[in-house]
Amino acid sequence: MIRKAITNDFEEIYKIINDAAIAYKGAIPEDRWHDPYMSRTALQKQIEERVEFSCYCENDQVLGVMGIQDKTDVCLIRHAYVLTSSRNKGIGTKLLAELARNAVKPILIGTWKAATWAIRFYMVNGFKEVTEEEKDILLRKYWSIPDRQVETSVVLSDAKYEKEKSKLLVTKL
Repeated sequence: MIRKAITNDFEEIYKIINDAAIAYKGAIPEDRWHDPYMSRTALQKQIEERVEFSCYCENDQVLGVMGIQDKTDVCLIRHAYVLTSSRNKGIGTKLLAELARNAVKPILIGTWKAATWAIRFYMVNGFKEVTEEEKDILLRKYWSIPDRQVETSVVLSDAKYEKEKSKLLVTKL
């Protein structure tokens, strides 16, 4: 079952993000790794910035989470994680399909270049990697991340993005 997260899910979301993010340790640049990967304060800030989490549950246990954030002319998929013990069971695919089904705007997803498994997952689910030039523009326009993270990330997009790409790549001078 997929449902919108509620306030009481905060600790479960925190636990799942940090359990699943262990996969990044040793893969992403060392200066981008933190332990925990996402602090409670950082998670609270994401929620305050209107990242709306959905939870995949079985037997009243949250096994996966994925957020979506409305950024005016696009939606960003944020913080997509499945408990390590529940991976490769289709949970991420179900969460992504649910969020994508309800989105009317183009969807963008940012992830680490080194997270080849994540890139492959999004591509299998119909997303395409944008060019390096587009990535730099999009990450600076829609995300608030350090330059070092821009350098070491990729952006993937859905089919709606292709139709609106020229409008979305315009930056303010």
